[in-house]
This record gives sequence, structure tokens and C-alpha cells, in this order.
Amino acid sequence: MIFARLFAASHNTRLEGGGEEPVYVPAAAAGDCCRIIFTRDYFASALHEVAHWCIAGPARRLRQDYGYWYRPDGRSAAEQRRFEQVEIKPQALEWIFSSAAGYRFRVSADNLGAANRVEPQFGAAIYRQVLRYCEQGLPPRAESFARALAARYGCADPLNPRCYDQASLSQA
Repeated sequence: MIFARLFAASHNTRLEGGGEEPVYVPAAAAGDCCRIIFTRDYFASALHEVAHWCIAGPARRLRQDYGYWYRPDGRSAAEQRRFEQVEIKPQALEWIFSSAAGYRFRVSADNLGAANRVEPQFGAAIYRQVLRYCEQGLPPRAESFARALAARYGCADPLNPRCYDQASLSQA
């Protein structure tokens, strides 16, 4: 409801649960709306997919899954490093959204074929990005969403760096 209130009319985009896999689907034709589909009804999946949407610019939002490279489970070490590089900002936003909603954030390596192990440097990079966002501010859609979550769930300030502790990071 929060997402719909903020973005349904202004960005012609809906947030929907129930997907087997998360995916962003741009509008196929005039009159259609864009859809952010999150896995089943998982709250963390919804926050993560909204984070990707908040980062994607207008050209990316015209492409299925924003046109990003993605390889499912079973990535090589090099592919996993590439995956982690594009996941730093979305997972940092997801952490901020989670904090705003009073929900526990878990870093995700999203690679079950490799025991889903989160490398310490990946968690550290996410933490540094959260601190940058706290200091420099969020992209406009992310700011609106974080503030609306904070208002709904009673979080005083989701951009207070004291809300974040690198030692609290845990993996999925």
C-alpha cells in the first residue's frame, strides 16, 4: 500500500507479490503498468526489488529486469564478484528500508550453489554504502519510500548512521 500510494500514479508502477522469482516487467503497451514482482510474499524480497527500482534510471526501467546481467545459482568466483558489485547499492538501500520498517536485514550472496556464503568484503562494502547514503542522501524515490516506511513503522530517522552496525550483518 505504501508503494502504491507513492508511485502507482506518478510512475505507473505496481508492486506485486507471489512470484516464483523476482522480476521487473516494464509496461508492454500503452495503458499497461510496469510491475515489480517480488518472491512469494516475502517482505525482504519486496524491499530488495523496490531498491533495484529506486536505483534504475528511466532507460533501465524500459527493460525487463532493468537489462542487468544475472546468472542464477552456481556462479563461478568471478561471476559472484561481478554479481556482488552490482548488488552493493541495492542491498544498502534494502538495509535502509529494512531499518525504516523495523525489519532485520540479511545480506544475500544469492548463490546457493556456493553454499550462499557472504564474503566479509561484500558486507563491508554494503555497510560503507549505507554510511554514504546516510551522509549524502538517497536517490529521490528511495528517499520517499524510506521516509514513508519510517512514518508507517515508527522509525525516527532511517538515515541516522547510528542505526547501522557492520557487526550486525548476517547472511540469508
